[in-house]
Amino acid sequence: MENNFKMVAKTLFGFEELLAKELTQLGAQDVKIGVRNVSFTGDKGFMYKANLGLRTAIKILKPIETFKIKDEKDLYDKIYNMSWEAYLKPTGTLAVDATINSNVFTHSLYVAQKTKDAVVDKFRDTSGQRPNVDLKFPDLKINVHIDREICHISLDSSGDSLHKRGYKTATNIAPINEVLAAGLVMLSGWDGQCDFMDPMCGSGTILAEAAMIACNIPPNLMRKEFAFERWADWDVDLFEKIEESLLSKTRDFHYKIMGYDKSPSAVAKAKDNIKNAHLEEFISIKHEDFFKTQKAGEDKLHMVFNPPYGERLDIEMEEFYKHIGDTLKQGYPGTDAWFITSNLDALKHVGLRPSRKIHLVNAKLEARFVKYVMYEGSKKAKYNN
Repeated sequence: MENNFKMVAKTLFGFEELLAKELTQLGAQDVKIGVRNVSFTGDKGFMYKANLGLRTAIKILKPIETFKIKDEKDLYDKIYNMSWEAYLKPTGTLAVDATINSNVFTHSLYVAQKTKDAVVDKFRDTSGQRPNVDLKFPDLKINVHIDREICHISLDSSGDSLHKRGYKTATNIAPINEVLAAGLVMLSGWDGQCDFMDPMCGSGTILAEAAMIACNIPPNLMRKEFAFERWADWDVDLFEKIEESLLSKTRDFHYKIMGYDKSPSAVAKAKDNIKNAHLEEFISIKHEDFFKTQKAGEDKLHMVFNPPYGERLDIEMEEFYKHIGDTLKQGYPGTDAWFITSNLDALKHVGLRPSRKIHLVNAKLEARFVKYVMYEGSKKAKYNN
């Protein structure tokens, strides 16, 4: 059996426990929760599996070296002294990505540049040839993370962020990130055992992620490429075996997933994206203004949506959020309604008391993911029964 090694899956703030649960269910070992990341161990096949199958991960990193650093010369020397020939050919290409939390280093681009210089100089000195930088499709993507005086060097096995699933060709002005959408659906507790609705569906991201969760379809099957496919130890047979094994675990779905949007162009884009994802048999999208709709039938409905935040439209937003509350109250009995917003003032105008409120960060904005339970009939009658 191949040796296990440590990996780190990066995620969004507030999704760490979801990601840890996903990793455990996939079969990871030594799962440990950090801030915006979860570390774990597994073998090469599991690294492929994690990239294909995790819904709330942004990147899967493979740490290769950790050391203390005092200053930029120290950083350069220690990176120069690493055995880069084990990971890259002298004629290959590389890209460096850096994140820093340090008093000594204050600019991530500078750290990335210094790292690149050290790697390139090492190759030039030892082989007479030097790798080139390729920011789009490098043979090796290096991740540098400096936390105070500790420097972690990792290989980025994912390449492009894992939220780029490959099904979205059309987006709106403020599209929701696929990892965020999947995490919201999972946080809301939806398990595919009732109808699902996104009443302000935009380009259809929440709908697509909900359908993949319901059917247990791996989220990253449609990716064009993962960074590990350019590594020296790339094993295409193993990758295909992992892919088949994940596909064999898909399941049937017997309910409806519905999307509304009042913008005809959004509806057209959403339909394109759902078609690209091969999910049209599960999802129907209609051109509707949510505020003029009501729930069809008496079956339980699970709703997750991302209303506009309108950072500069405070007065209109208050009215808008009041409309959300009124529509839910009057038209959607028997519904668990969840939505995310960073407009915390407008949230007060919904006029309903949330039964849950989860603190998240959306595109660097403080956000709340709130749940409103709309009972059939009155709440009092519900408890009396």
